[in-house]
Amino acid sequence: MPSIPTFPLLIAGALLAGACHAQSAAAPAPAPAAERPQATPAKAAKPAAKPVRERRGTPYAGNEEAMRLADEIASKRGLDPEWVRAMIGEAQNLPVVSRLMQPGPPGTAKNWRAYRSRFIDPVRIGAGVRFWQEHRVALERAAQEYGVPAEIIVGIIGVETVYGQQLGDFRVLDALATLSFDFPSSHPRADERIRYFRGELEHFLAWHRANRTDPRRPRGSYAGAMGLPQFMPSSLARWGVDYDGDKKVDLTHSPHDVIGSVANYFKGYGWITGMPTHYPVRFDAARLDLEALMAPDILPTFTVASFQAKGAVLEGAALEHKGPLALIELQNGGDPPQYVAGTENFYVITRYNWSSYYAMSVIELGQEVKQAMARQAGARP
Repeated sequence: MPSIPTFPLLIAGALLAGACHAQSAAAPAPAPAAERPQATPAKAAKPAAKPVRERRGTPYAGNEEAMRLADEIASKRGLDPEWVRAMIGEAQNLPVVSRLMQPGPPGTAKNWRAYRSRFIDPVRIGAGVRFWQEHRVALERAAQEYGVPAEIIVGIIGVETVYGQQLGDFRVLDALATLSFDFPSSHPRADERIRYFRGELEHFLAWHRANRTDPRRPRGSYAGAMGLPQFMPSSLARWGVDYDGDKKVDLTHSPHDVIGSVANYFKGYGWITGMPTHYPVRFDAARLDLEALMAPDILPTFTVASFQAKGAVLEGAALEHKGPLALIELQNGGDPPQYVAGTENFYVITRYNWSSYYAMSVIELGQEVKQAMARQAGARP
């Protein structure tokens, strides 16, 4: 991001991801896309068919705090106060949402290999190949217009929802309201989280009112993330793109809109066309200052020269890199960690989710899908 500090969330398929997809810090607005020809309507996504689970809770209609916020949102956004009150009043407090927002147990060792295995497997790779094949034209167009490679877009959608198979079954209105008014008070950063989710509830209602759609219908994660890319409402409002030309943004049923919106998100956060996400790195034990290299965490800070001066050894194309670098550590439980040199584009992926493990999963899933596509093409007579 930098949106909100990382906190444990289950957002669709990203079980260990650890953050919502939204932004609150300023980011440069992406340049307008070049004028394009009329798009061919995209095929609808095909999430796995399963009955919708109806979750029941206590409506917020009688909650004075909820009604005060409704009036504040209406005044701030110029909305009909009765409509806002009615929508928030119909939202239900779901205790399971509050429970799921509790921090995970402390002391669990991070393990990149275990994390990777959750997101990079034959099922997800196969689904990624089918998605890429079906939407090749839109992926190529997005790569040209926004500069974001197809494999990065494919990696994000695969890690998030297995290409629409795991969209979440919570009513978004209920999830956002529960986290706005009944966020667990025992959480160490409860006040910050409550402000964040109240802002997302505001964005959610304002977006639906502006688009004349029903905010009671969308379903998503227990944190209120929606669609194939699991955008939070503020991200939908800021980065959502009508990429199939039907004059609406639909991140659940239009893969073209999903592709364009993910690419727009990354471009808005500073994606640099043609720059690798990371390079291999090894250490010179005689000069290694690991503490100094790790101090900036995932924020690219070091020039190639200063990186190497602290004992990080680069080779090949990495020696010609012009931008800053960060040392990325991927722990492996009790085994030695792995390291890579992360670029500004690696950091951009972490703006989607504040986790180097998440970013590497996105990168490697996209690479695996791309390689599987190449193998299939080579096997054809």
